[in-house]
Amino acid sequence: MKSTSLLFTILVSCSLLAGCYYDNEEALYPQLNSGCDTTNVTYAGSVVPVLVGSCYSCHSNANAASFGDNIRLESYSDVKSNLTRLYGAITWDPKFTRMPKNSGKLDDCSIRIIEIWMAQGAPNNIVPQGGVR
Repeated sequence: MKSTSLLFTILVSCSLLAGCYYDNEEALYPQLNSGCDTTNVTYAGSVVPVLVGSCYSCHSNANAASFGDNIRLESYSDVKSNLTRLYGAITWDPKFTRMPKNSGKLDDCSIRIIEIWMAQGAPNNIVPQGGVR
């Protein structure tokens, strides 16, 4: 009887230990990270879609006066002149107002796209520097 209960305890312990392990999110859910293409970041093809999806509801030319504190992000020159403010706002730097307002922080991929574009010198490009179409 004692050996049966010891065997049972060992089997239960082994099954519990085998079923419990920790892994990182990327390994468990690879599809979460597969949609972020940062290999060919351009203003028109990468940055503008982030702005359209997350910023234009308040910072388009039509809405900036009413909802966006007159900060326009619809043209390249507007984005370029507000780049420090834009980056500080989307990364939730404490020196800037968190954006998007009344919403969660932008996803890491969108922020990374802006960072890569800035690291390229924030060019008004369609094809990345040194890239091919």
